Amino acid sequence: MIFSCVAAQQSRPGLPFWIPTTILYSAMDAKRPNERPTTFFARNPVFRHEEFLAAHAGDGSRSEHTTSNVLAQHVKTGRLLRVRRGLYAVVNREEERGRAVVDPYLLAAKLAPDSVVAYHSALEFHGKAYSVRSRVTYLARTRGRSFRFQGTDFVPVQFPAPLQDLPDAGGGVIEVDRAGGTVRVTSLERTLVDVLDMPKHGGGLEEIWRSLESIEYVDIDAVTEYALMLGTSLTVARVGFYLDQHRDQLMLDEKHLAPLRRHAPSRPLYIERRREPGKLVAGWNLIVPERVLSRSWEEFAG
Repeated sequence: MIFSCVAAQQSRPGLPFWIPTTILYSAMDAKRPNERPTTFFARNPVFRHEEFLAAHAGDGSRSEHTTSNVLAQHVKTGRLLRVRRGLYAVVNREEERGRAVVDPYLLAAKLAPDSVVAYHSALEFHGKAYSVRSRVTYLARTRGRSFRFQGTDFVPVQFPAPLQDLPDAGGGVIEVDRAGGTVRVTSLERTLVDVLDMPKHGGGLEEIWRSLESIEYVDIDAVTEYALMLGTSLTVARVGFYLDQHRDQLMLDEKHLAPLRRHAPSRPLYIERRREPGKLVAGWNLIVPERVLSRSWEEFAG
């Protein structure tokens, strides 16, 4: 069963600690009439123009033109940093505008109305990535353009086609409080499937394997349901093979793998699109390179 939850993250980097909470607060949810800009800024370190419009002119007594002028004035005084059209970050009182550092995950969460931090970036967010990169990948329904801000590349990826019309885009998304704002990010279960579905966004097989091996537990029902939802036998085989290879670590047995095995490819497929030579894993009809089978990763010199 795929589920969503609300959580708060411990501030210590790299050691996420999930604390369930009952209330998440956002400008779109609150819709307070004529909310003071300073109050809004205190609750929204990064925000979209339409969010401020909804809060500042909530009862309709202020025009969009007036609201835009208010934002422009705060940008001029240095209280706000205009990241790109329609997107703003609040500058703390103790910071100078030119030196203000915007949390990249909060920023990615606002790059589209339905942004979800995903793939390798979700692994980093959860503290499970083997390596850290100056790149944040996020999911959204609409097609977007990559851009660079404060040394980080922000890369949009459209939701997979089978999920586009689903109201929850396939589920498996959690909301996490971070640095005064809220980040929507894929759960570990969905992230496991996503990086195996699109390895290029997971950093390649070695990075994916090394990262996923730090995950000690997954909800196997959530993993299975989501993998089947994507509707590709190659993805199912990749997920099934990874789980099969790590069944002791994840405390799985054949009954957990059987639903995936029933949807394995009908003919042998390469685990990678580039067709690296390997051995056939008959149970999944998957051709896997020896380096993945043995997990004997080459270490880079220096």
